[in-house]
Amino acid sequence: QVQLVESGGGLVQPGGSLRLSCAASGRMYSIYTMGWYRQVPGKQRELVATITSGGSTNYADSVKGRFTISRDNAKNSLYLQMNSLKPEDTAVYYCRATHLILDYWGQGTQVTVAS
Repeated sequence: QVQLVESGGGLVQPGGSLRLSCAASGRMYSIYTMGWYRQVPGKQRELVATITSGGSTNYADSVKGRFTISRDNAKNSLYLQMNSLKPEDTAVYYCRATHLILDYWGQGTQVTVAS
């Protein structure tokens, strides 16, 4: 069992930055592929970025060059550095951990980009 708790969301102006964190509890965190997803009301949840246990990363085209995903296995933590934020980045951001048939989600953190 893995529990995920996101933090770091908030209100930021367009062009600003935020850093999201996801703290994981449970065993063997390092084996999981970790990811950030986001969802706006009325739309499907979408992938933002993922990072494998080996450190390979993948990004949605809409965030490439602006967002950076990273992990610290010693701290059981996942991060998302978000720069040059746009109003269309406004969403609830979720942390996800997957390994084989195991699939865990956090409760989400709201990010609002507005002036």
